[in-house]
Amino acid sequence: MKFKFNFNLKREIKIAAVLLVIVFFIAFTERKQGSVVVQDIQIKLENIDNNHFLDEQDIMNLMKINQEAIKGASLSKVGLKEIEKRIRSDKFVKDAQLYTDLKGNLVVNVELRRPIARIVRNDGPDAYVGEDGTIMHTSDKFSSRVVLISGLYVRKILQQDNLEKSENGKQLVEMINIIRDDDFWKAQIAQLDIDTKGNITILTQVGDEEIEFGKPDNLEVKFKKLKIFYKEILPTRGWNRYHRVKLEYEGQIVAE
Repeated sequence: MKFKFNFNLKREIKIAAVLLVIVFFIAFTERKQGSVVVQDIQIKLENIDNNHFLDEQDIMNLMKINQEAIKGASLSKVGLKEIEKRIRSDKFVKDAQLYTDLKGNLVVNVELRRPIARIVRNDGPDAYVGEDGTIMHTSDKFSSRVVLISGLYVRKILQQDNLEKSENGKQLVEMINIIRDDDFWKAQIAQLDIDTKGNITILTQVGDEEIEFGKPDNLEVKFKKLKIFYKEILPTRGWNRYHRVKLEYEGQIVAE
């Protein structure tokens, strides 16, 4: 019985050589980074919607380091992962990455989380809902102009740290994002008042009507019906004719 081995010695040697080069490069890079001396600290804030909840000094405070003491220190003794963890502990921070540039500066790149709604209540402090469903505290420095959320249901919302962890919360975040991404809804819808059962009443910027939206489900269908009400019914019947609009009934728009 004969066995044939298709063994390409040259190819295997080349692969081994490449792997050795990669391992050497990684080890060299880590050793070089460990010997880097921090020249300065540069904080870069990525803030898409100009929500000025945090500034450079706030980031320095979150880092919990002595700025003067860290200059001239070896990068290996700084503890970048721990500092990143401290910065990310603030709910306004979506992500934080620390690295050194070619000049030896410690670059602190911080991405801020964008609020999409503000929770308002009479019996406690307000809060924001972030774009990823995170419940965030408010700030004395800045107030973001976003849709308001009110009603007894906000107590349930504030018991969570992230709305995306529940199905109802996901639906609510999706509804808020539809409002935020549509110029007409963003201008017209001022507030979502939610009762204890999770039923939503929309309060508007223009007009006295209250929109009984129901649960935040079948969003595409309900918003389509609501747009028909604003684009086709009100222009012919008059803006002050109706005080209540119900959308929860399938295939119907009930206006009173």
